[in-house]
Amino acid sequence: MGIPCRRQAGTRPYLPHRRPTVSPHPRRPARRSILMASPLAFIDLQAQRKRLGDSIDTAMRRVVDHGHFILGPEVGLLEQKLAQFCGADHTVSCGNGTDAISLVLMAENIGPGDAVFMPAFTFVATAEAAAQLGATPYFIDVNADDFAINPDHIDGAVSDARSRGLRPRAIIAVDLFGLPADYARLTATASHHGLVLVADAAQSFGGRYQNHMVGSLADYTTTSFFPSKPLGCYGDGGAIFTNAAPRADLLRSLRFHGKGQDKYDNIRIGMNSRLDTIQAAILLEKLTIFADELELRETVAARYDALLRPHAGKVIRPVVPAGRRSAWALYTLRSPERDAIRNACQAAGIPTNVYYPIPLNRQTGYRNYPVSPAGVPVSEQLAMEVISIPMHPYLTEEDQARIVQAIVGH
Repeated sequence: MGIPCRRQAGTRPYLPHRRPTVSPHPRRPARRSILMASPLAFIDLQAQRKRLGDSIDTAMRRVVDHGHFILGPEVGLLEQKLAQFCGADHTVSCGNGTDAISLVLMAENIGPGDAVFMPAFTFVATAEAAAQLGATPYFIDVNADDFAINPDHIDGAVSDARSRGLRPRAIIAVDLFGLPADYARLTATASHHGLVLVADAAQSFGGRYQNHMVGSLADYTTTSFFPSKPLGCYGDGGAIFTNAAPRADLLRSLRFHGKGQDKYDNIRIGMNSRLDTIQAAILLEKLTIFADELELRETVAARYDALLRPHAGKVIRPVVPAGRRSAWALYTLRSPERDAIRNACQAAGIPTNVYYPIPLNRQTGYRNYPVSPAGVPVSEQLAMEVISIPMHPYLTEEDQARIVQAIVGH
């Protein structure tokens, strides 16, 4: 989804010409100019750019000067630093977060006749990656608190998939809105059924689970560097994390047309999904402030929590279970009055978004894929109630107070 328009830093908002308070016509009421507050940004990338100064421009010029635009030196350095940041042994960058999932499924030779279990409440890319390879996306309900796939429903889904003649192969756990799923339970479930566990961490890179960083919690972890993510570039980009060297080597081959010793020795069918060197250079600069931005996101989330706590009857705040820490990609509320809240925010110049208004099992392109025997009632309820409000490291206390006032005062 796009980023709402906003005025440039340092410019003054347009103020309409003030009309006289006395109407020139005796039968007409006097007109008063209404000075609207400046619209806020949903995600303020310009504030981040201002903080980084000229460093990104310098990094981009460096790439232009050396001319290694594909898998240049910045790509290898970024992979090394990302692995160090999250504690994974290996990082393999790629073209985007969807490709990251596709590459993992290709590495596991998942295709026609295979069932891939995933939450019904998430972005379509998770299902798309499986479907494009001919595998069967199998939709399972989510928890009402952390919005992650419900482990209690996987046993029944595995049995049902087998009854349909499908081979259960993998679980994709989506860390929605920045909060890691319950990986201890998911690991045990995946091990019990002999399934590959994939963490779709497109929104949660930088989060923690039981003192472990996202990136080392599953057999594979995938992430996205889409501009609006907690760590985002200025285009598309993605990465895969794994602790197994053979898997990393296979992924590097698959992302480069299935190459062997060189690019003209193609030993398997792969795809073209390489992170541009310029994007790697941008991410290297952003990574220098990423840890601090995560702390700022935590502060912003805590302020929202404090401001909204007295209004528990109007909105349901995000829940962060003990032992987990969110990357706060989004701050998402629940309310049966969502439409009224959205309208009030719009009138106050406050952008909101709904992630996601239609669960995957009801999407036109995916409605024929199987759903767990338990159904997906929580996913369908969330789709009617969730609303995400502005969330980024540079939100001020004043802006947050204004946002909350619009939410609770409608």
